[in-house]
This record gives sequence, structure tokens and C-alpha cells, in this order.
Amino acid sequence: MEKLLGPKNFPYFSDAIGQVLWARYFHFQVGCAILALLHVLSERLYLGKSPEKMWLSLLIALFTIALLGAAWVQPKLKQLNTARYAANIRLEDRQAAGEAFLAWRRALQVVNIFAIGGLGIYLWHMANPADPTRFVSANKFRS
Repeated sequence: MEKLLGPKNFPYFSDAIGQVLWARYFHFQVGCAILALLHVLSERLYLGKSPEKMWLSLLIALFTIALLGAAWVQPKLKQLNTARYAANIRLEDRQAAGEAFLAWRRALQVVNIFAIGGLGIYLWHMANPADPTRFVSANKFRS
């Protein structure tokens, strides 16, 4: 990437390209969360299955993380990246924006690790349901 952009343009544009990819990731994450919520809603409407509060709250927390990332953190990172390479801003402000950018990016990575862990737990729960079977065993009807 550095050879492609050149040493002068590499720092700004490599982070800008990363921001575009992060934005698409957040939109994909929000779409998947909406799809999961619609799945839970359709199970409730068509099958009458009420989701357990723990799993529903985990799903809502994952949706909230994705929505906050897409609507709040991503624009903040874009603004800080622009400010840290702007030529019309004082050097101290650019350095402060650079430090804030790195801090926000680290915090975002930690939150994403928790989100991936929560998603893995939810996926495991959906793949291994603990619900009782539909059919009653034959031993129950014997007297």
C-alpha cells in the first residue's frame, strides 16, 4: 500500500481507506443484527416461541454496539483522521487529534472483540438449542 500511494500520501490515505472498510463493516454488522432480530420476531409470531431474556438482551446489546459504531464512532474517527493530517490546523491540535484517533481506534477494537465473542456465544446457542423436544417419549404413555 505504501508503494502504491507513495511515502507522502501513505499515512492519510491508508487510514482513509481503512475508514471506508470499517464503515462497510459496521453497515454489514447492523444489517446482520437487524436480520437476527427479525428472525427472533418471526419465531415469536409464527411458532409462538418466546426468546429467553438473556439471549434477547444479548442480541439487543450486539445490535446497539453495531448501531453506535456505525452512527457515532465511525464519524468521530473520520473527523479525527482528517484533523490529524490537516495542514491548516496547529501542530498541537494535530497531535492531540492523532492521540485521540488512536485511543478511539483501540477502544473500538476492544468493543469489537466483545461483540465477536457475544456473536459466537449467540451462534452457539442457536446451533445447540436447549429446548425440549417436540415429541413425548413412548415411556410416558405406558401405565
